[in-house]
Amino acid sequence: MRMSEQNAAENTAATAETIEVADHPEAERYEVRVDGALAGFAEYQRVPGLISFTHTEVDAAFGGRGLAGRLARASLDEAREAGLEVLPYCPFYRGWIKKHPDYIALVPADRRADFDL
Repeated sequence: MRMSEQNAAENTAATAETIEVADHPEAERYEVRVDGALAGFAEYQRVPGLISFTHTEVDAAFGGRGLAGRLARASLDEAREAGLEVLPYCPFYRGWIKKHPDYIALVPADRRADFDL
């Protein structure tokens, strides 16, 4: 390995981050943490058979890392696994679902027009 490649590998290893997404039902939100620090969240309201995503926020200090997308993917994957229908009131979730059409089926067919899906 050349010296520049070795330095690049060492720098990459030194800057590796641990990113975790977890549901916090007591707060009605999913949280994303970077190296243990709260970086963002997605608020929701849940009733039997349905979850409504209402607001997503990522701290500006953590911007540009795709963390909101990780929140969306993880929470929507959990909704799918739990058999929940999804109402994306949050503009970020609505846009994310539009860009990832394999998630559109989570939104009830009779409500998709309400969200321009």
